[in-house]
Amino acid sequence: MSFWETVTGSDLTRDWKAFEARAAVLAPDYRSVWEQLRAQLMPYGDFTGRNLTPIFDAALGLLEEASADGLDVREVLGDDVPGFCVALAGGEGARTYRDRWREQLNSTVARKLGRLGG
Repeated sequence: MSFWETVTGSDLTRDWKAFEARAAVLAPDYRSVWEQLRAQLMPYGDFTGRNLTPIFDAALGLLEEASADGLDVREVLGDDVPGFCVALAGGEGARTYRDRWREQLNSTVARKLGRLGG
């Protein structure tokens, strides 16, 4: 990845277009689960979302294989799609972007208050 791609995010745009093209050929129930996966995993992304690209690629690959094998999507993922997403993101207690921002804000406020009080 070149510096220009990193700055502009053109690599992410290219990846997302490829993901969406792959998802478009899935059966309707698999496309629905793909949309749920996207929505459930986004909070676990970093500022750019680059850390989620391999996760989305693997999840979409799983959906493609299961669809090609003729399996029902619930047989593959179960009934708990949000739970599946939590497991993909790193398990229970995985940090979301909100957690990281909250920690940063608390740290900044504590530093400022420390200067005022001391």
